[in-house]
Amino acid sequence: MSSLALQIDAVVKRFGATTAVNNLSLDVTQGEFVSLLGPSGCGKTTTLRMIAGLERPSAGTIHIAGIDVSAMPPEARDIGMVFQSLALFPHMTVADNVAFGLRMRGRATDRLAERVREALDRVRLSGFEDRYPDTLSGGQQQRVALARAIVTSPAVLLLDEPFSALDRSLREALTLEFSGLLREIGATTVFVTHDQEEAFAMSDRVAVIEGGRLMQCDAPATVFGRPSCTRVARFVGMSNLLPVTKGTDGALRCELGPLSLVADARGVPPAVVGFRPDDIRLADPAPDSAGLQFSARISRCTFRGRQVQLELTPDLAPGHSLRMLAESGSPIPETGVVRNFLVAPERLHLMGE
Repeated sequence: MSSLALQIDAVVKRFGATTAVNNLSLDVTQGEFVSLLGPSGCGKTTTLRMIAGLERPSAGTIHIAGIDVSAMPPEARDIGMVFQSLALFPHMTVADNVAFGLRMRGRATDRLAERVREALDRVRLSGFEDRYPDTLSGGQQQRVALARAIVTSPAVLLLDEPFSALDRSLREALTLEFSGLLREIGATTVFVTHDQEEAFAMSDRVAVIEGGRLMQCDAPATVFGRPSCTRVARFVGMSNLLPVTKGTDGALRCELGPLSLVADARGVPPAVVGFRPDDIRLADPAPDSAGLQFSARISRCTFRGRQVQLELTPDLAPGHSLRMLAESGSPIPETGVVRNFLVAPERLHLMGE
């Protein structure tokens, strides 16, 4: 039996002349939590809607638990879904909301009350069976929606930005709670979000989508620290990107100077080197060490609470502006001062365009 719970194979979705999803392929194994991460309009929600059966692919196929569901209606698919709006029925009690999917599928009518109690117990809402949605807090409503989605034990659980309407503290708490619960029950989950912190905190893998294409799908730490291309790098905050050239001796250089990398760069074609704003360190006097060393003028300082953002204009590349983040409590040079800076070799990342 295949361990794949979900297979998306070369899926395309067109709306008239607009291609919303372009040749996207993705496999999700049983029990895996995969986030579809990207900016608004990138195609992530359209992809989720095709998995759910709310949109039909223009080309390609979708298999759930080994069954081709590409042309099946939503009710025929073995899925559970938590909508962004939650879509709880206000005239139904919590128990009736949770039981709705079981009743629609004609499942376990003899054990319906027991299944509902089990689902509510899993989301820590035992004793809430007779309450109505408008008497619940936002976090409790989220739990009811999740209980309704998992009560049918679906092959794939779909989460469509369920935390987007919540305040930051509640969102962070539910992120940890939901990810722990879903791992506990072994749910295969596809989660749509534009929030990187949510995706990185909850996921086994993160699929970055831009312009309807899957740009990279890797473990969160890999996407964050080793983006596959400049588009992914910019999206995850690796904003300092410089073209790289290779000399006849095989040495790599950028406009700021020679690059000394931890990884062996032999065979790497000229591409781009990237580093994050918090990878840059002050280096006075200029150290005799590996990595990337450069001098730059501090053109602007912006207070951001726990950190200060510095905009740097490099002496050797005045057309570029680099961003640096420093802790608010650390000594910050004055605007207009020229200083020496260092990026450690392990912080430099080569990537394609």
